[in-house]
Amino acid sequence: MTKSCIVIGSGFSSLSAACYLAKNDWEVTIFEKNESVGGRASQFIKNGFTFDMGPSWYWMPDIFDKFFADFNKQTSDYYQLDKLSPAYKIFFSDDVITIGDSMQKICKEFERIEPGSSKALKKFIDKAQENYDIAINKVVLRPGLSPLELVTKETILKVDQFFKTISSQVRKSFKNQKLVSTLEFPVLFLGAKPSNTPSFYNFMNFADFGLGTWHPKGGMYEVIKAMENLAKELGVEIHTNAAVDQILVSDGKAIGIMRNGEKHLADKVLSGADYQHSENLLEEKHRQYRKSYWEKKVFAPSSLLFYIGFDTKLDNIEHHNLFFDTDFELHAQEIYDQPKWPTNPLFYANFPSVTDATMAPDGCETGFFLVPIATALEDTEELRNQYFDLIMDRFEKRTGQNIRNYIIFKETFCVNDFVERYNSYKGNAYGMANTLTQTAFLRPNLRSKKVANLYFTGQLTVPGPGVPPALISGKLVSELIIKDN
Repeated sequence: MTKSCIVIGSGFSSLSAACYLAKNDWEVTIFEKNESVGGRASQFIKNGFTFDMGPSWYWMPDIFDKFFADFNKQTSDYYQLDKLSPAYKIFFSDDVITIGDSMQKICKEFERIEPGSSKALKKFIDKAQENYDIAINKVVLRPGLSPLELVTKETILKVDQFFKTISSQVRKSFKNQKLVSTLEFPVLFLGAKPSNTPSFYNFMNFADFGLGTWHPKGGMYEVIKAMENLAKELGVEIHTNAAVDQILVSDGKAIGIMRNGEKHLADKVLSGADYQHSENLLEEKHRQYRKSYWEKKVFAPSSLLFYIGFDTKLDNIEHHNLFFDTDFELHAQEIYDQPKWPTNPLFYANFPSVTDATMAPDGCETGFFLVPIATALEDTEELRNQYFDLIMDRFEKRTGQNIRNYIIFKETFCVNDFVERYNSYKGNAYGMANTLTQTAFLRPNLRSKKVANLYFTGQLTVPGPGVPPALISGKLVSELIIKDN
């Protein structure tokens, strides 16, 4: 007899889980709150300009390849993938570092900054590659049910790396502050300060320098469309503009959902929506985690985002650009330690039309600017405009051009929008940080401890924040659901 599962939300993890369940002959129905699938990986199109509203970095191509291979497909069946050359630029107050598309080019750039540093870099990346192999092929494929999952012959040999930090490891090998910042940057994808992230996570440096930075033609949303098409090919039913009001429980078991006063029943319920919001769809007695639990957790930052259409091509930029021309430590403190609007923030600028002509009209540029900020901050139009002026001043100074006169339109997105559009706890953008005490079995569970037949997936559970981990999270929870059946 065919088993059924209702999936709440349609981000990467939900679509991943839906595909795996459907492949195993489950009847799967997705309910998505917003007008289109994708969750935080939404797309915004205006006047011929195309923006990825959320994730814009395509790292770890092997994880995407493995996902589609599980369905006898290839990424090329759905989208064109190009390796970026260079991968990205980092703007400092007195220099610009260009990260090339090969270790040879990156080593040459490191030598330019600090003679002799390429030798230390090769050694560092070799260790990072070892950790990547362990992490991707061993650790992240565990469902986070027991601390014993972390105990393998490989991790035992590297146990010290779980108690040292990325920051200490990098600073031990490199003295130049620009190189330190360059090597600490990738762990920001994990949502925590380098000084709070276990050094084992240096595998992100191999993901960066070793595997490279890629771009799906048409933007990251092409991956969402690919997964949506795959899900439909497998028989998944998808409803958009379909917010779920309640998770129904009977005799201690999840039996379906309530939407607009109508019951939809299923054998299992899986939520890929924000974990804390998902539990709020339950009566309080059925929730695993109290308000105090969430308040004590370290969340990844929120973001202030600007989506801008320019009616000219811009100079001195690449597809991905990081502006590290201010105090990294101060900005981190103002996100995590004493949360407030940052004094002088680092920021990220993405111009996909530099390498992909489909993303903007001829002779124009699509610009997406991101300022990492603390969660739960006051969010007003006045503050958004203040920070827009601040980062535009710095962008123009560092790139040597006036760009404000070429702005056709500007849209903003911040804390209030994360809460309203994604039901995001405190307006977080990336979920829960991957600190030592929030790793693997110490993260919120894939399976509810209080309600049978109820499951969770996504960036607040295992493996953690980021797009590749979301794909893996969907696979892990699908395997758990099938095993429990």
